[in-house]
Amino acid sequence: MNQAIPLLLIGLITPSTVAQQTAATLAPSTGITPPGLSQANQQQTISPGSQNLEPDSKNARPLKPLDPGLAQVADVPGLPRVLIIGDSISMGYTPPVRAKLDGKANIHHPPMNCGDSQRALDKADRHAQTGPDNLEKWLGKDHWDVILFNFGLHDLKYTDGKGRYISPEDGGIRDTPPSPYAKNLQEIAARLQKTGAKVVFVTTTPVPPGCTGRVAGDEKIYNEVALGVMKPLNIPVADLCGFVVEKQRDLPPRPANEAPKSGEHHAISRPGEIQLPFNVHFTPEGYDQLADIIVSSIQKSLPIIPGK
Repeated sequence: MNQAIPLLLIGLITPSTVAQQTAATLAPSTGITPPGLSQANQQQTISPGSQNLEPDSKNARPLKPLDPGLAQVADVPGLPRVLIIGDSISMGYTPPVRAKLDGKANIHHPPMNCGDSQRALDKADRHAQTGPDNLEKWLGKDHWDVILFNFGLHDLKYTDGKGRYISPEDGGIRDTPPSPYAKNLQEIAARLQKTGAKVVFVTTTPVPPGCTGRVAGDEKIYNEVALGVMKPLNIPVADLCGFVVEKQRDLPPRPANEAPKSGEHHAISRPGEIQLPFNVHFTPEGYDQLADIIVSSIQKSLPIIPGK
């Protein structure tokens, strides 16, 4: 997921750990595994369903073990290069996309949760506002054949101004209102097109009822704004939102008393649910099904390779 801010794995500080962390820091934009950073280190994981959408930030909670969606992988020479830019939903479907396109394309994701649309345009050092912006670092210097991107679930969220999710009724402030969201997407999309890659926008997946700091159905507003930006730019769309809505259309709504209690991470999914109840994330099967939609979009955009 490219020149980007590296994530360091938390663990026992030993000379070998320091060497591995240093190697991760020096990973080149091609995504090739640097010497000393083994596959085992890359695959230290937590469940995508437990990955909070909120990007880790300075002075925030401790860094987490590396999510498999953030693992930087080596290119197979001669295969097209694909970049997936997005939040933890994209982190969840990147590994199955990579597996489904094994031998057909090199699939990369920036080594971070890309957060909201403004984060792409912020300087890599957000506090000093110096250096290249995040989007430039994610793109790196190498050629991309296909770039898929999404911003939305972070833009539509409400917080107390200090990063804590809170409802608008309790004074929550929207991260990015629709108007600046549209402006950000226009700038991001135009810059992605300048790379010469085939660019695909991925719609924002549904916000179910009961999600703290988000209002159910707000993704419809943001997807409408995004589609209004993509249409004049002739950017095709991978409609994950439509897929999820259709997939779960006939499921009865979850009663509010089934919401997770204090100390519980999430409610247990019912048969047929691919999205976690009261949660924007997905089950493993759900991420696998989202990956099928993403794979289809990538395949439509891949260049034809002689002999393949």
